[in-house]
Amino acid sequence: MKRLVKLSTFVLFLSLLVTGCFSVQENNGEKLERKQNFDYNWKFALGDYPDASAVSYVDTSWRKLDLPHDWSIEGQIARHNPTGNDGGYFPAGIGWYRKIFDVPNEWKNRKIGIYFEGVYMNAEVFINGQSLGMHPYGYTSFFFDLTPYVEYGKENLIAVRVDNSQQKNCRWYSGSGIYRHVWIKVTDPIHVANWGIAITTPEVSKDSATIEVKTRIKNETGHKQKLELITAVSDQEQQEVGKASIQVEIDSKTEQEITQTIQVEKPLLWSPQDPYLYTAQSVIKKVDQVVDEVTTNVGIRSISYSAEDGFKLNGETIQLNGGCVHHDNGVLGAAAYDRAEERKVELLKSAGFNAVRTSHNPPSLAFLSACDRLGLLVIDESFDGWKEQKTPYDYASILDQCWKSDIEAMVLRDRNHPSIIMWSSGNEIIERTKLEAVETAHMLNNYIRELDPIRPVTSAMTSWNQGWEIFDPLMAEHDICGYNYMMQEAESDHDRVPSRIIVQTESYPKDAFYNWKMVRDHNYIIGDFVWTAMDYLGESSIGRYYYPGEPEGQHWEQDFYPWHGAYCGDIDLTGWRKPISHYRNLLWNDTEKLYLAVREPNPDSGSIKTTMWAVWPTWESWNWPGYEGKDIQVEVYSEYPKVRLYLNDKLIGEEQTGLEQEFKATFNVAYTPGVLKAVGSDGDNAMETSILKTAGKASQIRLTADRAQIKANGQDLSYITVEVTDAEGNIVPNAENEIQFTLAGEGTIAGVGDGNMKEVEPYVNDRCTVWKGRALVVIKSTHKTGALILQASSTGLNEASISIKAVE
Repeated sequence: MKRLVKLSTFVLFLSLLVTGCFSVQENNGEKLERKQNFDYNWKFALGDYPDASAVSYVDTSWRKLDLPHDWSIEGQIARHNPTGNDGGYFPAGIGWYRKIFDVPNEWKNRKIGIYFEGVYMNAEVFINGQSLGMHPYGYTSFFFDLTPYVEYGKENLIAVRVDNSQQKNCRWYSGSGIYRHVWIKVTDPIHVANWGIAITTPEVSKDSATIEVKTRIKNETGHKQKLELITAVSDQEQQEVGKASIQVEIDSKTEQEITQTIQVEKPLLWSPQDPYLYTAQSVIKKVDQVVDEVTTNVGIRSISYSAEDGFKLNGETIQLNGGCVHHDNGVLGAAAYDRAEERKVELLKSAGFNAVRTSHNPPSLAFLSACDRLGLLVIDESFDGWKEQKTPYDYASILDQCWKSDIEAMVLRDRNHPSIIMWSSGNEIIERTKLEAVETAHMLNNYIRELDPIRPVTSAMTSWNQGWEIFDPLMAEHDICGYNYMMQEAESDHDRVPSRIIVQTESYPKDAFYNWKMVRDHNYIIGDFVWTAMDYLGESSIGRYYYPGEPEGQHWEQDFYPWHGAYCGDIDLTGWRKPISHYRNLLWNDTEKLYLAVREPNPDSGSIKTTMWAVWPTWESWNWPGYEGKDIQVEVYSEYPKVRLYLNDKLIGEEQTGLEQEFKATFNVAYTPGVLKAVGSDGDNAMETSILKTAGKASQIRLTADRAQIKANGQDLSYITVEVTDAEGNIVPNAENEIQFTLAGEGTIAGVGDGNMKEVEPYVNDRCTVWKGRALVVIKSTHKTGALILQASSTGLNEASISIKAVE
């Protein structure tokens, strides 16, 4: 298929899969797991131990742990840590991992390999003392063949040296260690190659879909092989809906790509509203014996982009209400637990987003799988920069040697996810005004198109006062042009280059209405991605607001320790949606029509100030002691024609809240404790009410779990929201109590924290100070079943407890 042509219109049809479970047929008729979890029973030591790769090395004093693991989040936030403001002042350094495992005699004549989903960074892997190689980039997956080095019927040693000591190497919190899953892969010498399946749909309609399946088969035997490849597609009721079979011959020590076509009648199409997934089973047979079998998930859908019609999914126009996210999981650091990644997608969906940009690196497989299952569109991004550095040891130092393999690791691994709608090759590259940037973009983007000729390629571009039209040659190397904070140029750009398709890849939170309206009014602008959808660790103090007497300036101008994270997200570190999140959702969706919040009043000593990525601190609070009788600004966001505001049942005023008012009304209210009530109305009809009530004295703790039952697999999580309330159960928004946690039963406290990015208490802890009356505790299972009981206590408050059940 030809590469995408940069015309005003081009149509892309995709059908995509997510790698699922695997098995191969043993000679004795028993099935051997093709892909085996390798996360458990590792040993770890922080520091450099040059002899630790040796089998004879004594590691009895090392710590025992399971993966995923991030050692940085376990450390103390401190000003002197070399990650500095970019890395959130967390520790880094060098660490070693070791694991003993058995290789049974039954694995003889098999191919054995190890697959790392992500290690940050500079991971050197050893098997029985033999170095297999080093993988520098911390955000891409990689594979090593173990077959020549394993000893059958004996114990074998895997050792991994992880080096994150060269700082700074990232502009945000990276974490340190083997922070994603690890797998052992065991296959027949005849097998589907790693990342060896690509599925597209050249034709899609409600009546039928043509699925094209390309399968790369490796023959690592010493002889030519006659094989049969069977691919069958089934629906969620396990009913087969299409099948193809082909006989092939593959020469010794070669691999061959085989193309099959499958027709599916009356397909159920994948979309964010209905993310329907089929399964495809690929079976390789030699004579009548199954030698390899791969089962994957498949989403059938079509996408198209054009300057005239915008972005279409399955023939229907969709405007991308997107948010940028980094890879960390808040209080858990970078550790990519499946449940943490799934919860992140759930939070994004519940906040009204329909798309996400994985800034500025490929995400975990668990995250993409959750996007597929739950229905969230994805821009999958490769790098933060290219050949000129942003930090001393960032990707610029390895691009020349690693770009090709890392692009492969992103595109070949991820190309079959139905959620992914475009690739991004970079972000705000430093050399953007130079011809070299155009050459690099040409190199990267053409290789992405070679690997995946279906999806378009973008990258995030900006000016920062360097001019704008100067970037036209760079823009021309992309199928869709990513604008960071440059929406104001879109209309004149369209007059100059009518064929250009624009997506705003980053925007300021405070510009929510303007950006929504620009997307709504112009088909050639297909969406907006706010920076950011969620608060994150590192890039310390971006989104900061500050009080009189506190240092002025933007986050890049100086260190603002103890700020150690970003407060520019719609969602805070605990999962609480800030008022800006409700406003954005009200603009883009019909799921929320009325919201009431209060702007924090200025102190007597002067004015609160905001930085570029900040919005005014606004809260769900009517607790303002010391401001009695003083005016406080109350904001009401509304999709109703007008709103009325009452205080203690007395009408304060009525305001229109239509398009001209940006669906927002602001009232000046002399503060008196009690009940603040907003009423959305249409004519004389009251349609909806929103209330804020002054809370009384803090008296108790409330614990609420997102899930009361988790799997006893050593990795499953329950997120428990901690709230300090008054006697009536109202959250006390000014509460700052320190809470002590104890956990009884088969589980551990994986992380605790609040939304305050100036609080430097460790996240791996058994205590936490609530902020704005809230905090978060994350409970992790062990491998044993039973009840887990979390108790929370604080001086002057009634204790609380909650029970979580760990099951098989």
